Amino acid sequence: MRVAILGCGYVGLELGRQLTGDHDVVGVRRSAEGVDRIESAGFEAVRADVTDSEALAQVPDVDAVVFIASSGGRGAEAAREVYVEGLRTAIDHFCGRSDPPERVVYTSSTGVYGDHDGAWVDEETEIDPTTAKTEVLAEAERIALERPAEYGAVGTVARYAGLYGPDRYRLSRYVDGPVTEGYLNMVHRDDAAGAVRYLLESGRGRDEAVNVVDDEPVSKWAFADWLAAECDEPEPSKRTIEERLAAEDLSETVERRLRTSKRVANDRLRELGYEFSFPTYREGYRAAIDAYLDDRGGPGDGAGDDSG
Repeated sequence: MRVAILGCGYVGLELGRQLTGDHDVVGVRRSAEGVDRIESAGFEAVRADVTDSEALAQVPDVDAVVFIASSGGRGAEAAREVYVEGLRTAIDHFCGRSDPPERVVYTSSTGVYGDHDGAWVDEETEIDPTTAKTEVLAEAERIALERPAEYGAVGTVARYAGLYGPDRYRLSRYVDGPVTEGYLNMVHRDDAAGAVRYLLESGRGRDEAVNVVDDEPVSKWAFADWLAAECDEPEPSKRTIEERLAAEDLSETVERRLRTSKRVANDRLRELGYEFSFPTYREGYRAAIDAYLDDRGGPGDGAGDDSG
């Protein structure tokens, strides 16, 4: 199988590493530094902007396109340029070729579910984005599922929970505190990549959105107390959402995010047959905890934000 990974960054590099050896992989980044990182990871790189169809012509024909580009943490308009316009451009470009891909995978966010007051949600739950950026992601999901079909291809949406892993643990944030209440829905980088690899190789998850989240959403307070105990540190201070809102001058977007709470189920991904390398945060944070204790000279820096 030939796979193009568009926006080959944190998860994309790991996906490429997992696919290389069994498949032909090409990673696409718009910066020279990004291209260097792809080549260092051991697979082919092309420098191109995903919003530029002419630049994408440098990418060879492939069997599958994985769109995993990032807007770089900028606002909703920048997100629209990448996730909506860039995705549409990429689908039209690759699926319009004489040798088009059979599959397009778009990586979204569980943030599209909105607020459910801590209740469980799954793929049958109607999405209800609450911020301008998650509204953009919801629109991109629709494009990812509908537009490939216009060309006879298959679309899949992989909805990522909060990503964590090497270089993205931010462990001290939870050990030091204060920790604001809410739920964390997380997935380790290796499983974020592994789930997409599995869907590609198995041919499953066709024409549907699939939650990519580990087995155990956890309250931030419980997670922080567990981390502190594992790191042989005192429990961090806690604060409610209302206390944080009263203490800080927050933007409307941040306030909405704070008030958004749900637990995201991964039953569908499990039903499709995926087996997690890190089924919960306990396994996923072990390396970070061990590193933390080693640095202290006794019995791991790193927590995934709940982007969903």
